[in-house]
Amino acid sequence: METTKNYRFGTVITEIVMVLIGLLFLIPFYFLFVNSVKTFGDLLTNSAAWPEVFQWGNYANAWEKISFPSALMNSLIVTIVSNLLLVLISSMAAYRMVRSNTRFNRILFGLFIAAMVIPFQSIMIPLVTVTSNLGLIDSLGGLIICYLGFGAPMSIFLFHGFVKSVPLEIEEAARVDGSSAYGVFFRIVFPLMKPMYVTVIILNTLWIWNDYLLPSLILQSSNLRTIPIATFALFGQYTKQWDLALPALVLGIMPIIIFFLLMQKYIIQGITAGSVKG
Repeated sequence: METTKNYRFGTVITEIVMVLIGLLFLIPFYFLFVNSVKTFGDLLTNSAAWPEVFQWGNYANAWEKISFPSALMNSLIVTIVSNLLLVLISSMAAYRMVRSNTRFNRILFGLFIAAMVIPFQSIMIPLVTVTSNLGLIDSLGGLIICYLGFGAPMSIFLFHGFVKSVPLEIEEAARVDGSSAYGVFFRIVFPLMKPMYVTVIILNTLWIWNDYLLPSLILQSSNLRTIPIATFALFGQYTKQWDLALPALVLGIMPIIIFFLLMQKYIIQGITAGSVKG
């Protein structure tokens, strides 16, 4: 009986601590939302206070100032297309490397892993030079290709670990039934990868949607701005329009928060499935 009481007490303490930690992580969101509905003067006077009058017009002004529908569409195009290509190409590449365990494939996989530790800042200048020579500067297509290159190493690494957990007997049975190599992959293996490719999509979406540095190097035209680039336009050398920037940030993070809340249950499942074997 004493052990049961101690266990329940420990559980209650743990839950209280977790709630407090959760509230701690929510504090930045509180400041973001509260200050997004204040006047510029109130925002600078006391950023922690609850607004006396909610300035919902800030959102309308920010919507027009940064051309939010255009920025939202650009971000959606880049994020969706990049994810589709990353999932398709990385899963096929990882499957081939695992099932054809040649020396060349092992070296190639090692190169992909090595690419994950290269700092992005060290290749910024060569990247701009190469993309400029290839005519990829100032285009959403060029930005998508860059994301494909930078996102492939981690995606291949995750798929590589997951493919090792797929039983060979299933593929051999499909081949006996006359299925081609592509048929085996798309009809048998790829559906089994659902936990992993959902995880890859979630991780890459969080990265691509919030990325500022790479789009700032590739995109130049104002009509091609993604949400982070459009929001940064509110900050100049002498002016910082916080009363517009904060509503713009809220508008920008709402789609990704909704997406993450809907898909988060797959993260642990996918990462665990990819790391158990291999």
